Amino acid sequence: MSNMLEALGQRQQQLLHCLLDNPDGLTVDELTHSLGITHTAVRQHLTGLERDDFVARGSVRPTGRRPEQAFVLSTRGRELFPRRYNWLGDLLVESLRGSEGSTALTQRMRELGTRVGQQMRDTTTADKPAATIAALAEAMQTIGYESGTEPGSDKTLPDITAHNCVFHHLAAKYPEVCHFDLAMMAAATGTEVQHAECMVRGGQVCRFHFRKPG
Repeated sequence: MSNMLEALGQRQQQLLHCLLDNPDGLTVDELTHSLGITHTAVRQHLTGLERDDFVARGSVRPTGRRPEQAFVLSTRGRELFPRRYNWLGDLLVESLRGSEGSTALTQRMRELGTRVGQQMRDTTTADKPAATIAALAEAMQTIGYESGTEPGSDKTLPDITAHNCVFHHLAAKYPEVCHFDLAMMAAATGTEVQHAECMVRGGQVCRFHFRKPG
């Protein structure tokens, strides 16, 4: 269960689970019956969840009386529920390393990282290299890194520090995966990047030094 889902109240979690199990949506009456709480309580929970964009209004259903509004999970609401990709990543990386070797896996990781970094250039390129690195650290947060900048050892360009490793599970087994980060940052900033500290190798954070080419 995601941290954001855990932060919600128990009834709200139950309501979201009901909607997950019923992709066509549920009405207030149906949610009242499923959750065993009052119509007023259901409406209060729906109001909060709709405000936070976890729930959306679905179809209006005809009844013997007046039509009833159905509620569905929004895209953001579906993202609350965890998706397990680790096993697939393990399988793909292990297969590539086994069939083509460590050097080929490193090259593939660098190619993928370069592609992602090039896609990020439009949002990270700034007037000054230091500003570009700061913009990259902010952009990295959108793909799961808890990243920020700190003064660099050479006092000219800042370091990027990441307090989590997005690929920690994979990198612990296949160190070649770290080359994805290095290539991504190099492509996004147009600088040389050094992996100065690595959590997989016992570091407290992942720390990246930047240096202008040449």
